Amino acid sequence: MDFNVTDFNVRLRTIRLREAVLAIAIGFILNVVLIGIFPSLGKNDNLMIMPLLCFVLLFFIWALRGTHGLNYDFSKLFEKDNRREIFYVFLINFLFVFLVVALFANLDILYGLAYPEMDPLLDFTPNALDPLSFILEVISSVILAPIIEELFFRGVLFNRLKIRTGIIAAMVISSALFAIGHEFGGITSAFLFGICMCIIYLKTDNILMTMSIHFLNNLVAVTLEAVNADAFLFQMPVAPITGIVSVIAGLLIIVYIFEEIKRLRV
Repeated sequence: MDFNVTDFNVRLRTIRLREAVLAIAIGFILNVVLIGIFPSLGKNDNLMIMPLLCFVLLFFIWALRGTHGLNYDFSKLFEKDNRREIFYVFLINFLFVFLVVALFANLDILYGLAYPEMDPLLDFTPNALDPLSFILEVISSVILAPIIEELFFRGVLFNRLKIRTGIIAAMVISSALFAIGHEFGGITSAFLFGICMCIIYLKTDNILMTMSIHFLNNLVAVTLEAVNADAFLFQMPVAPITGIVSVIAGLLIIVYIFEEIKRLRV
C-alpha cells in the first residue's frame, strides 16, 4: 500500500493482495489462539469468527488511515440515480437468493402430495429467537461482513486481479472466490451478487455503494430469518409464487449484468 496517497479510493487500490491475505492469515491464527484460551467462543459461530473480523477490520483502518474522500462518497449514495440502482440491484439479488430453497420446497410439496404418509423432506418449524445470537448475527453479518468483504473482494482482490487478468476475468475470479465462502445452496446467488458488486464498484469507484447493497441484503436476510419467514415463503400456497419470483429475479440479474458489461466495454 502507498501511504503517500491520501485519496481513500486510490489508497484502497494500492493495497496489495499479499498484504490483505497476510492480515487475514494473522487474524485467523489469533482467532484460533483466542478460542484455545477461551473455549466458550467456539460455542457460537458468530462469536467464534468475531475476533477474525475485528482484526481484519483493524488492518483496513490502519491501511486507509489519513485518507480523505469518504464524505464525498457517502453523499453520492443519496443521489437519485444511485439510490435507485442500490435498491434495484439489492432487490433482484435478494429475491434470487430464494431460488434453490423455493425449488426444493415445491418439490417437497409435490412429494408430500404423492406420498402423504411420508414426513416432509424440508423442516420449516419456527425456532425460538435467542436475543444474544441475534445481536451477534447483526454485528457479524450485517455490520462487519459487508464492510470487510467489500473492502477485500472488491477493493483489493478485484482491483489487483483486473491489472493482471483484465476486467471480465477479474470479475469472475473474485466473485467465484467470494461465492465459495457461502452455503452450498447460495453459491450461485453469491457469485452473481459478486459480479453485480464488481460492476457497480467499477462504474462508481465508490466502495460505499457496494457496502450499502451488501448491508441491505444481509439486514433483510437476518431479519427474515429471525422472524422465521421461511415458514411462510416456502409453504403452500406461497411457495410456488416465491419460486416464480426468484426465477424472474434471476433473469433480471442476467440482463443487468450483460447490459452493464456491454456499456462498460463501450
